[in-house]
Amino acid sequence: MNLSLDQSYWTSRYKQNQIGWDVGQATTPIKQYLDQVEDKSIRILFPGAGNAYEAIYAWENGFQNIHVLDFSIFPLENFQKQHPDFPNDQIHHQDFFQHEYQYDLILEQTFFCALPVDIRQEYAIKMHDSLKQGGLLVGVMFNRIFEHDGPPFGGTVDEYKSYFEDYFDILTIAPCYNSIPPRAGSEIFIRFRKK
Repeated sequence: MNLSLDQSYWTSRYKQNQIGWDVGQATTPIKQYLDQVEDKSIRILFPGAGNAYEAIYAWENGFQNIHVLDFSIFPLENFQKQHPDFPNDQIHHQDFFQHEYQYDLILEQTFFCALPVDIRQEYAIKMHDSLKQGGLLVGVMFNRIFEHDGPPFGGTVDEYKSYFEDYFDILTIAPCYNSIPPRAGSEIFIRFRKK
């Protein structure tokens, strides 16, 4: 695959409204997970946040220390216009792999599957480095192989375990029971704790 998944690629996808990953609202697995988190003071990152519906859901439910990050400025500018009260210093227009903060919780929603497969090990290491001791990586990943060249890029549970098990305790990696209908049966819910 010769596709360059750089900033201009993602910005053009947004500008052309070719954003099939964007469901227009926070997805059920992330919402229901956030509903169970009692400590609203924890620092949370949404990498590859796009229009950041999940971040706004968290914000509106009392979480204040929320950070959104995206490679493309386009969705972040839209986010700022729609949510002018959200702190600007918690919006990061940056390559995730250059981001240097540490978090209690990182929420994964269509970020991993957007990255080229050959940097998945790098992703696991960077996630480990971006979490505080005992921090959690939680979210949803595809449990299927796509017939087309990505993104999105699919994968399998065994493959994912091979990337993460050296850096994380695998607390949960199970079929997602509350996927949105178009993704039903093709997602797994993950909950990994930094070793």
